[in-house]
Amino acid sequence: MLGSDDLLDAAARLCSAAGRAAPASLAQLAGGKNNRVFALALSEGPSLILKSYHADARDPRDRLFAEWSFLTYVWERGVRVVPEPLAQERASHTALYTLMPGRKLAASEIDAGHIAQAAGFVAQANAAPREPQALQPGSEACFSLADHVATVDRRVARLSTLDPDAPHRERAETLVRTGLVPAWAKVRETITAASDTTTLPLDAQCISPSDFGFHNAMVDDDGRVSFIDFEYAGRDDPAKLVCDFFCCPEIPVPLVHRATFVDSLASDLGLDSAFRTRCDLLLDAYRIKWACIILNDFLPMDAARRDFAHPGARDARCAAQLDKAVAKLAEIGLR
Repeated sequence: MLGSDDLLDAAARLCSAAGRAAPASLAQLAGGKNNRVFALALSEGPSLILKSYHADARDPRDRLFAEWSFLTYVWERGVRVVPEPLAQERASHTALYTLMPGRKLAASEIDAGHIAQAAGFVAQANAAPREPQALQPGSEACFSLADHVATVDRRVARLSTLDPDAPHRERAETLVRTGLVPAWAKVRETITAASDTTTLPLDAQCISPSDFGFHNAMVDDDGRVSFIDFEYAGRDDPAKLVCDFFCCPEIPVPLVHRATFVDSLASDLGLDSAFRTRCDLLLDAYRIKWACIILNDFLPMDAARRDFAHPGARDARCAAQLDKAVAKLAEIGLR
């Protein structure tokens, strides 16, 4: 982990590469779960964002590469509701971006206008000529029903052995054994009964921000929404984007907006009825997947990543995550 002096040195190099003024100070921002995010004040000009990305030999995902590639792709196509990528430094796992204005939305505030802006952003990112092949597959990208099933299988299997030092481990083990595993067995059977072995063709794939939702969005005083954090972005199944959008627990999107969101994407991206079928068929699978993600704090590698972003407080975090996982599993079957 880079110390404050090393971070300022990296910020100075990045600012120089981006043609910006010298950095004056760093202030870590709340909210980053996997990386450290800083507001970077400059000697002159507006503040910027400095991101310090977590790197672990046990985790092959390159979050800096994924985010930089996605932002470069959409920024070159005129999308301006995302940060501008200014400079990156692979050696120090850092990058510099513009600062998006606004605040986080509360779940109770989400309305049809915010949903329309979210769908509009996806449409802009996928405007013609849509070139999904320009990006690598997103994190856990899926291009068939078998891929979706395998993704959740892996997530569930990882929870078979929890960190013995994790707080509340016994309660977590009970939840996995008596709640999550049986629920996945039933949902999995429904998906596999569909017997669809089709591989998603390139023109049915999308440029996906991944981990997409209002937890990674800012709204300004005029109600304009901007979107941040694309560490898992890449090409993917648009049905996965939809399911993640309505399953992410941090700022839950009311299901009443689901039909409108699906209709918007189907129309704007030119997707056929098979897209809608996958959205319905996979919704509960992604509720299971998100329950697994919620329980990541009980896995050693994932806990280390959380501690990189925000050291300490694991006991309270694990207790809270258990309650969220129970709530997520209770959603299965809702439409």
